[in-house]
Amino acid sequence: MNDISTIEDIKLLVDTFYGKVREDQLLSPIFNGVIQDRWPQHLEKMYRFWQTVLLQEHTYHGSPFPPHASLPVDQLHFNTWLSIWHQTLDTLFEGEKANEAKWRGDKMAVMFLSKIEYYRNNAITPLL
Repeated sequence: MNDISTIEDIKLLVDTFYGKVREDQLLSPIFNGVIQDRWPQHLEKMYRFWQTVLLQEHTYHGSPFPPHASLPVDQLHFNTWLSIWHQTLDTLFEGEKANEAKWRGDKMAVMFLSKIEYYRNNAITPLL
């Protein structure tokens, strides 16, 4: 197995991961319900996001948190997301960037859940 080093690797990672998410019993109703028929646009955005994060090729512009702020998710959803994320990475890649992708996914999950719970518990609308 090789490490993540090209946009083609990012696309393989993102497509494989979201293919699994779309079939997961817990996550699919949330993702499919929000994204609906806009999967191609969502996947394009995810390619750019991970290309920026992992390859330092700055193609993503935006704020990743606001679209997630009001999702009906909790720790179990994030644990499931992370499990699929790690499994996908372990199946497809090995190396420094693959490990970084796991680490970044872990950190994002903690941050997103913390912010979602904060906004939910304090009846505050996040800044967009």
